[in-house]
Amino acid sequence: MTATDTPTVFATERDPKLRYIIPGVVAVAFLMEQLDSTIIVTAIPDIASTLDTTPLRMNLAITTYILTLAMFIPVSGWFADRFGARRIFALSLFVFTIGSVLCGMATSLPMLIATRALQGFGGAMMTPVGRLILIRSFPRSQLITAMTYMTLPAIVGPVIGPLLGGFLTTYFTWRWIFWVNLPFGIIGMLIALRFIEDTKRDEAMKFDFPGFLMVGLGCVLLQYGIENIGRPTIPAIAIALTLVAACLLLFGFVRYARSVESPAVDLTLFAHRTFRIGTLAGGICRVGLNGVPFLLPLMLQIGFGMSPLTSGYLTFVSSISALAIRPILSKVLRLYGFRHVLVWSAVAGSIAVAGFALLEPDTPHWIIMAYVFLFGLTRSCQFMTSNTLSYSDTPEAQLSRATSLGGVLQQLSVSFGVSIGAMLLGLVTLDGSALTPEKFHLVFLMSAILPLLGLPGFIKLKPEDGAQVSGYRRKGEEG
Repeated sequence: MTATDTPTVFATERDPKLRYIIPGVVAVAFLMEQLDSTIIVTAIPDIASTLDTTPLRMNLAITTYILTLAMFIPVSGWFADRFGARRIFALSLFVFTIGSVLCGMATSLPMLIATRALQGFGGAMMTPVGRLILIRSFPRSQLITAMTYMTLPAIVGPVIGPLLGGFLTTYFTWRWIFWVNLPFGIIGMLIALRFIEDTKRDEAMKFDFPGFLMVGLGCVLLQYGIENIGRPTIPAIAIALTLVAACLLLFGFVRYARSVESPAVDLTLFAHRTFRIGTLAGGICRVGLNGVPFLLPLMLQIGFGMSPLTSGYLTFVSSISALAIRPILSKVLRLYGFRHVLVWSAVAGSIAVAGFALLEPDTPHWIIMAYVFLFGLTRSCQFMTSNTLSYSDTPEAQLSRATSLGGVLQQLSVSFGVSIGAMLLGLVTLDGSALTPEKFHLVFLMSAILPLLGLPGFIKLKPEDGAQVSGYRRKGEEG
């Protein structure tokens, strides 16, 4: 047997305790990154009062974080391959933690915006590099388990963020919504440096700075343009020019990437059917589902007149459903395969989003909780399945770039889901009318169309796609 024939021995196989340590530290990092996307929402009035600004201008503190994430995620794979996954992951935790401490110390809105950008830079590296560490630590047969640890924080974070933010702001101070990251960041750095392998792939690889600028600025401008459609802070002509510039930059990169040996984003990954469908079709489907964690608390508080804490505990149950579906997802995929699970979870997700239009101010709380739990099951199933499919057949040599690109698309699906939800709310109140329950119902019905847009991609999947991960076999193929 030659050296090239030697089978790969994964870290979790050499040391069984790493099956829990590595996913644990990566999951905590993911949770911090996701929490800070939403935890600030319920604290906006208090922060605005302290920093002597208006709640409307505080929107910049939210979008700055998300836009920085979107801009810097594309280069995370290059940094991991060039300098080592462990080093970059630990460094990203350090930057994120320092950014969190400085956010809590902010004395003005410009200082908060700058420190939120620093937070976003750390989070942009933390998420895809952590995903890469997970994939390289587990054999393909255990990929579903590994990807579950990656997906759960993305599902739970946006749900518990407003509840935790409201609690800390009410009983302590808004500054603690940032300082709470400090102990987790320190512990995460120490564990990462002790237990995670410092894998590298190509130390000589050059950094594609022009490509990075095109992709990063394109994502930033696209996100900013969508944000302004429903809540305009710039004239309509400026919004249109922003969106046109974003599209030109992104399409320009597609042409540019063909002539570069190592572009900032490896578009050849889309040649793999499972990656293409898992990220693009799955991403489109997730945009529709990701609007709910933003829209539902607003409907419960503004439309139904509930308090932030009441709204928080009613929506929190969707995180429980994410935990509930995890043990059975592997069995479901083995029985039915990726194609059937993705198709039916998209349909069920669309129906579930539309169903929120049936909720009324006098709907009993237990019914709302039960329905939110049901929605959480369909959302979790779709998220976990599409994320696992994306990397199921990706060659080892392309994993770092795949996780980088996958991270961009996943983050954009979250931010676009929130932005489109806000845009639709803005459109139904263009006449200056109040946000009544009926207006929210209309937005939920419109949002329900989005998950169905992923169906054409899911239907194109073949039975063998991702089979080495799911273990699915058609009847007659057993044995």
